[in-house]
Order: sequence, then C-alpha cells, then structure tokens
Amino acid sequence: MKVLALDTSNKQLTVAILDDNQILATETTTVHQKHAEYLLPIIDELVRKTDLKPTDLQRIVVATGPGSYTGIRIATATAKTLAFTLGIELVGVSSLETLALNVSKKESLVMPIFDARNNNVFTGLYEIKDDGVTTVLEDRHTDFDKWLDQIDNDGKNVYAIGADAKNFEEALTNKFGDKLVFMDSFDNLPQAARLGLYGQTKEPVKDIHSFVPNYLRLTKAELDWREKHPGEEVTSYVEKVD
Repeated sequence: MKVLALDTSNKQLTVAILDDNQILATETTTVHQKHAEYLLPIIDELVRKTDLKPTDLQRIVVATGPGSYTGIRIATATAKTLAFTLGIELVGVSSLETLALNVSKKESLVMPIFDARNNNVFTGLYEIKDDGVTTVLEDRHTDFDKWLDQIDNDGKNVYAIGADAKNFEEALTNKFGDKLVFMDSFDNLPQAARLGLYGQTKEPVKDIHSFVPNYLRLTKAELDWREKHPGEEVTSYVEKVD
C-alpha cells in the first residue's frame, strides 16, 4: 500500500511516503510555522522524488490534533482534499498518539504533552505493549496538576514526550521520581514515517466530508457564537440568512 502521511499540528511539519513498510521518502522541518506555504510543495517534491504520481497513492494518514488550530486545519484540509480528489482512503490519528509512537519500551507509560499555557496542557496517557500502543487515559485539554492527580503509574516508567514536556519538569519529577524519563530532542518530534506505518493498521474513515480536526477545546469562533446564543443547542455554527 502506497501511503502519504503528514502532520502539521504544531511547529513541526513532517511528511512521508511509504510503500507498505518501506519508507520511500520523508522530510521534517522545525524552523518555521509556514505550513500553508510549504506543505503542498513538500508533498509534490516527495512524490516526484519517489517516481510516483499522485494517482499511485492509496491512503492518506493525517495527524488530526490537538495542537495549533491553524496547523491542524492545514493538515486535515489538505488530507481531505487529496483523499476526495484522488478517491483514496483517509485515516486520522491523534497528534498526541503520533508522538507516543516514538517510544518502543514495552510495558511503559507514555505521556505526550503540548503546552496550552497557564498550566493547561493537551495530553493523554498511553501504554506500550507487545501488540502496539494502547490508550490508558483519553486525550484531553486540562489543568496539568489535576491531570497528574489522576495518574497511577503502578511502578512503570513514564516517558514524558514532546518539545514542551520539559516545561513541566518539576511537577513531573515530584510525581514520578526516578520512574520519569524525558525523551531526547529527536524523539520529541512527530515522525510522519511512523505515523504512516501506524496508519496502515487503522480503519479508514467512512465519510471523508464529515472528517474534522480534533481541537479538544472550543475555538474562539465557537466561544463567540455560544456567547451570542446562550442556551441554544448547537447543531451548526453557520448562520442562516432568510
């Protein structure tokens, strides 16, 4: 299966093309967040370098969030458009789970962390087992201290992963002591190649048009709408004009 994988959830932009378990080409950039400007040219370049045509692709795997609102929208919109235009399968994977794929130590807990400011985080808890990554606690947007109160590592090592993980070093160390492991700079970056491999094991979405990013919190536009429509049931944020 020829797969295009991409993640622009945060500052990093990472793209890969695979043929089953073989990585044909991959590129990751960390020096800017001009994802809207660079994503399609990078995809085009990698397709050409692998001597493929867009119509050779059979599946697109995309990190769906959480993370940067703009970054998530860029990746998901690109993935949806390509999948629909090419008539191929689309798979979405949590951006936090994508990071957890960088840990291979069996019987370990993995805590991906994105700093959401004011002691809030996007995070989840995963466990590495023989059959792959399993979810222990679902992804969420939460206060970090309250999050730590919910976790019992039961003597297992806890891998704190992500470029923002060190921002919470003191609280993590106080909680887990010598069972805490920080990943190195490379493994703190999402890897589209691992995302693509993992995405081949997942069921594709049934309806591409209904596929949406997973922000894990309301956008400013949604908050503004709710403020203007108190008590109304949300069925659509699109205003109807008579």
